[in-house]
Amino acid sequence: MSGIAQVEGLRGAVEEARYARRMAEGRAEPAAVVGHDELATHVLLLASVPDDVRHMFRVRLLDPLRSYDQVHRADLVRTLEAFLRCSGSWTRCAELLHVHVNTLRYRIQRIQDLTGRDLARLEDRVDFFLALRLG
Repeated sequence: MSGIAQVEGLRGAVEEARYARRMAEGRAEPAAVVGHDELATHVLLLASVPDDVRHMFRVRLLDPLRSYDQVHRADLVRTLEAFLRCSGSWTRCAELLHVHVNTLRYRIQRIQDLTGRDLARLEDRVDFFLALRLG
């Protein structure tokens, strides 16, 4: 439910309702409800971006890693996911992946080299997080 809307905010409320309907349609339950709190997440923003733009965003960020993983039998995408899940904690991520922290540092450096992104920057972490959510 999008709440009470003023006349000038009606277009936004209608769009929000459309995205809520799409989110509900994607659920397994026959009758699904999407709450207001669910619409205040990145999911709503991602749903409002055209499919081709979302696809290209994901491809540009993740394809260099996927290609490297495929050729070198590396785990860069999985490492990136774990690193973000651990909020950038080297120790926790290394434990989660069952690797030495130096191995993790090497993988993160490789990710940065391949993508031109810096995982110490919040903006780049957010971009990777969103790209992974799209994939």
